[in-house]
Amino acid sequence: MDPFSVLSDPLRRRVVEDLARGPRTAGELTARAREVFAVSQPAVSNQLRVLRDAGFVRVTPQGSRRIYELDRAPLAEIDRWMARQRRFWNDQLDALDDSLDSHD
Repeated sequence: MDPFSVLSDPLRRRVVEDLARGPRTAGELTARAREVFAVSQPAVSNQLRVLRDAGFVRVTPQGSRRIYELDRAPLAEIDRWMARQRRFWNDQLDALDDSLDSHD
């Protein structure tokens, strides 16, 4: 699944945002997601699996707990794509600014 598809789901985006602040247990992520989205525990587990399979998170077992940590590689891919788009829009906006200035 491409990174944009992964982040198209609001629950998965929230998990990524939570993990950007640091590692979390599966229980913490589940509690937060259930609080915000009112979804079942199996639904949260499914979304965590999608994030893991897509390479957005790494999971480390710690006794009976699972610790989730953000893997920034897919986010770097998105950032590279956005940088290319930003260049295009910056050029377009600069041209518009020049055009508006010339009409003053």
